[in-house]
Amino acid sequence: MDVKIIIRNSIPVAWIQSEYPLIKDVPSALDLIATVKYETGSDCMVLYKAAITEDFFKLSTCLAGEILQKFINYGIKIAIVGDFSGYTGKPFKDFMYECNHGKDFFFVGTVDEGIEKLSSVS
Repeated sequence: MDVKIIIRNSIPVAWIQSEYPLIKDVPSALDLIATVKYETGSDCMVLYKAAITEDFFKLSTCLAGEILQKFINYGIKIAIVGDFSGYTGKPFKDFMYECNHGKDFFFVGTVDEGIEKLSSVS
């Protein structure tokens, strides 16, 4: 895992790059939250979609809700970067819409877009 800090609007955002999945379940999400918070002090992170288990994107597993709740509980804002056009189900589209209109969790197309969202809502 490689973590870079990008500062925009005086807000430090951790940009996390990894060649392997970092979030496979709730405990691994908590581990990522703790590691990034401890190592960077940042409350915001940008993460590529590939670093998250595909089960997250299947709302029937309830994994997305459980993980989202942990991020909110620990005060961490996150932007997930990727192409989400392959997810055509209405429930997931509604989930993305609600997240993108909030202030804690975003689905974005580029790292720069994620950094901009996180640094403008913090």
